[in-house]
Formats: sequence, C-alpha cells, structure tokens
Amino acid sequence: MALAQPEQGGVLQGQIDPRSGPLRGTLATTACMETLQVGYLHAVAAAAGCSLSQPFPDNGIDWHVSHGAPEHVVDDEVTIKVQLKATYQIPPRPAGPTFGFTLDNEHLVKLARTPVAVHKILVVMLVPRERDQWLSAGHDRLDLRHCCYWTNLAGQPVTGRRRTTVRIPTARIFDDRALCAIMTRVGSGGTP
Repeated sequence: MALAQPEQGGVLQGQIDPRSGPLRGTLATTACMETLQVGYLHAVAAAAGCSLSQPFPDNGIDWHVSHGAPEHVVDDEVTIKVQLKATYQIPPRPAGPTFGFTLDNEHLVKLARTPVAVHKILVVMLVPRERDQWLSAGHDRLDLRHCCYWTNLAGQPVTGRRRTTVRIPTARIFDDRALCAIMTRVGSGGTP
C-alpha cells in the first residue's frame, strides 16, 4: 500500500508549529461551543447514573435527563428537561452571588412556564474565548474549562422588550452531585 504524501505547503501529522498550535477545523465557534457543552452534560449525566435523550425535532429544549432510583416517591424514574447555553463573554469565577445571562423572551417564556408536568432547568456554560484553552488532558484526567451553572427559571417574568436578562446563581455549579440532588428533589415531588 502506498501512502499519499502531503502536497507542497501541507502539514505533516506530528509537525505542529508551536506558535500557532494544532490545525483546527473551520467549524463555527458557536457550533463548537454547543458540542463542548453537550460533552460536559454527557460527563455529568454518566457520573450521576442518568440517561439522556434528545427530543426530535428540537422544540426549544435540548435534552431530557432521566434518573432511576427505587427511592423516588413519584415514580421509579424521573425526568427533567435541560436547555444548554454557552458564552465566552463572562469571565470564569464570576464575582458575586449571581451573573446575568440574556435570553430571547420567547425562549424564557418556555423555560419559565408553571405549573409543568416535567421540570426544566437552564444550564449555562462559561468557556474561554480561545478554543485551545477549552480542555486539557493528561494520563489521569480530562479537564473541561470553565464551568456550567444551572438554574430553574419557573415563574421568571419577562422584563425586556425582546430579550430578558436572568440571574444565574454562582453557587449552583452543575456537576454530578448537583444533578443527583436535583433528581432527588424531583423524585420526591418537589422542584429542581
């Protein structure tokens, strides 16, 4: 078998210019941010023992997360709906108890509806502006940067003409323990 040689000016695998980093694809940054936050959600769900499903077609909710446990009171498996958002405009470790995040009013109305049969949460991921800072890997870890925060917007009023800024609590880091606690509350008949 003959191996094709790169054309003049091409990049040979393993020969990366340290000043410019690896040759990344041309996929839009926002599309890459969506993929990163889905990876974060998958990791959290796996560690929490939850299953994921994606509604098709997407009607404004990205994921359904289900948690089965015989200790749940309302059913042996409970589900929440998750809307994912990501931004690089907010720095890591936001100062104060909350940070502002702006949603289109139409989307806020969907997330804020109450009462509901299946609860919804908003998960906002803060990412570095530069893609080469999004993750790092070692023999014993894979670090995703920066962090996801969650909130339940049930009952949140629309205050803007087209968009409304909601407050996201910095104490609500979205990880496996937070997801288990959310599911325990929902499983006992409460809210996220």
